[in-house]
Amino acid sequence: MENVLPRYRRPIPSIGDPVITVEHWDKAIEAYDEGDFRQSVLEVLRYINPTLLENKDTSQDFEIVQMQGTSEIHVSIKGDEFSVKAPFLKITEETNRVALLRRVGEVSFSPLGLASIVLYDDELWFEYEMPLTVCQPHKVYDLLHEVCVYSDDFDDQFIERYKASFYGKPKITPLTEKEQEEVWSQISDIFEDYHNYTQFFIDKRWTNYQWDNLVISLLKLSNMPYVQGKLRSDLIEYIRNLFNGDLDFQFRVDKGVNFMKKLSAKPKEEIMKNVYHAEQFISLRWRSSEQIITDRLKGNLEQVQRYEKEKSYFNLSYYLQFTLLKLIYDFNLEESYRKAIEEVMEEVSGLEPDQAAGNLLKVYYDLYEGRINAPDTSKKTKKGFFSKLFN
Repeated sequence: MENVLPRYRRPIPSIGDPVITVEHWDKAIEAYDEGDFRQSVLEVLRYINPTLLENKDTSQDFEIVQMQGTSEIHVSIKGDEFSVKAPFLKITEETNRVALLRRVGEVSFSPLGLASIVLYDDELWFEYEMPLTVCQPHKVYDLLHEVCVYSDDFDDQFIERYKASFYGKPKITPLTEKEQEEVWSQISDIFEDYHNYTQFFIDKRWTNYQWDNLVISLLKLSNMPYVQGKLRSDLIEYIRNLFNGDLDFQFRVDKGVNFMKKLSAKPKEEIMKNVYHAEQFISLRWRSSEQIITDRLKGNLEQVQRYEKEKSYFNLSYYLQFTLLKLIYDFNLEESYRKAIEEVMEEVSGLEPDQAAGNLLKVYYDLYEGRINAPDTSKKTKKGFFSKLFN
């Protein structure tokens, strides 16, 4: 096997993943500072999902009801109160009620920071209410993100572990036959590359790079916006573990290797049942801005410059691959930012590390220094074999 970078193909477009509109965030901050608290909340809603307020008369009390995967999100302004509620589970006769409610109590302390989970008869709801006067935009965004993401994540876990049932049916759109073929081809490539590079690193006795191989493979899978259900929850769990520096390094790698071994051995039908377009209230990823991305990449700067100074192109190319993929994983990026990352990942597919490092490094510095929207007058870089093949 040649020492070239693994393949990358950008995911097909999703029809359910909201795209942020940054100008509405600026309007939300301005309205709040001027004391127009109601307008500030409206601008936050437009920021996270421009379709939420379509055909709504926002001059009076209103309520939005929209699915986030399998949970039902209720957002309302009534008088001077802002409310977020989300019924997400039903307790049945088969449910292990005591164990479920014990776990619900734990979740209410952590990871929840604002909302609480409340039991109404045999239904579990996320809830939080507050006066409009304290609806600071960051707080509103964090609340909506918390309720939407955790209500959609925990329902799958609680159903599998405690035999609860979904509150409602998700509004999903199956992939077309052509889309299914393309997505399965991408997933198969990721599995194949993972196994090939695992063996390559074993043969070279470069065992520490198994972590890089795992992270890059899992991020590619998780960054597909149509990966849903239990598969998405599992990917989130194992990616979080791999980046958890409080856990023993080898323990993290061993857990990840075991997960990938089981996942890649599953039949196509079992994996693809978790692949579909789903209606979403808010993106699962955190909000972003030029400054937020700069601050994030500043944390990588020392390591990048050390590899650059040492001309350690192999280390640099792998480090930058997962650094850039992690931006897509963590943040709801503006289109120009996402496009720059996806284009360079395709460009370096099949290139040797010393060729790929420069391409990746340029995009890293463009993102870090806020130049990503500036016109590029540099000479067009040569594409690798895989990039030519899939474009």
